[in-house]
Amino acid sequence: MKSASIPPGPRGLPFLGNLLAFRDDPTGFLVKLARDYGDIAHFRIGSHHAFQLNHPDLIRDVLVTNHRNFVKTRGLVRAKRVIGNGLLTSEGEFHLKQRRLSQPAFARQRVETYGAAMTACAAELAGRWQDGSCIDISAEMLRLTLSIVGHTLFASDTAANADKIADAMTIVFEYFHNLMMPIAGLLQELPFGPKRRFEKARALLDETVYRIIHARRASGRDEGDLLSKLLFAVDDEGDGTGMSDVQARDEIMTMFLAGHETTATMLTWTLYLLAVNPQAEAQLEAELSEVLGGRLPAMSDLAQLKFTRMVLAESMRIYPPVWTLTRKALADYPVGPYVVPAGSTVGMSQFVMHRDARYFPEPEKFDPQRWIPEEAAKRPRYSYFPFGGGPRQCIGEGFAWMEAALLLATLCQSWRVAVAPGYTPAFQPLITLRPEGGLPMTVTQRRPFHTDRPELICHESR
Repeated sequence: MKSASIPPGPRGLPFLGNLLAFRDDPTGFLVKLARDYGDIAHFRIGSHHAFQLNHPDLIRDVLVTNHRNFVKTRGLVRAKRVIGNGLLTSEGEFHLKQRRLSQPAFARQRVETYGAAMTACAAELAGRWQDGSCIDISAEMLRLTLSIVGHTLFASDTAANADKIADAMTIVFEYFHNLMMPIAGLLQELPFGPKRRFEKARALLDETVYRIIHARRASGRDEGDLLSKLLFAVDDEGDGTGMSDVQARDEIMTMFLAGHETTATMLTWTLYLLAVNPQAEAQLEAELSEVLGGRLPAMSDLAQLKFTRMVLAESMRIYPPVWTLTRKALADYPVGPYVVPAGSTVGMSQFVMHRDARYFPEPEKFDPQRWIPEEAAKRPRYSYFPFGGGPRQCIGEGFAWMEAALLLATLCQSWRVAVAPGYTPAFQPLITLRPEGGLPMTVTQRRPFHTDRPELICHESR
């Protein structure tokens, strides 16, 4: 690379470059990179060159305007052995076809049918909490979203194997996370320990998923779940075919990952932020009391739960579940006075961009009022992109917003959460921005649940 074409950045160590600094504190490293070097910065991971973009216009150009010049990076290619060739990992025409086939499953009318199951699962989970007890809220949210994903993907009952499936998913996700890290990814290749546990867990999940797929194909019935839409969709805009069983399996595994962990992470951080911001928590409780009056929320309530959505938006600003996106340049790509060489990595971090004081004054402050519509409209589109953007924007964004709002409303109208005085959780930025070691919180009951909707039964409890 010609030095004149390289943007400024930290020098790094011989051979290793900036690998150690990035590995030890990925989010801190990227925040410092933007602070010290501006909107375009360069660093090295070993001998590999990476370019970090820290401006909404530059991010838009990569994700939208020039998206054909970029593909997913090596980490997600390795991830294919975990989740297959689904929407998260596929490229080109195959990705476009899979997206067309998957789109009907996330149509608004279809997604809205899942609302009652979501609130029922949340009510069941919270009904097991004990007043004054200390729980790991991260583990609880993971359990909750797993039960919901199981219900919305498979209307059929999988409760008999729920614990085994949950354990297998945990092993697969841990392996997936580690596979993405440069050094840990190499360790995962060794034929013992984590790899053996992963292969056993994946075999269990595959057996479960394929068994349900085969049964659904044989019945020919639309059970009202996401799987039915995936299996019976036809690519009318393309070659007129549908998904094979293998393709359906890969999309299901992708949805397990995207629909399970990201929403759980979002809710975990939201509950934490409410616990340490009592004024916002009080305003949320007032809205829930006024709109719901103690009953479980329904889809028809979401338009009135405006502050609830603002709380979620602000939570994803401070702690975005997906904290960075990376792409590989297929051809040399000019960025201002510089050139990103073909084969280099381009990074765009939500964690960094969402904390940029140019667009979010006092960025460390939790302030849901930033999301009053007229205020949000003043900011550039890609100053905030928790669900990515362009042709690869998260297909389940509407599903995630609906699910998070219903679950938060269900939990917070009956429970308050608190952290120990002075306690500050650390986070573990892997694929999602997990709290490291979980997040212990004390729950205090505000009022018991009551509902006039006895038909609500969570998938997990059948």
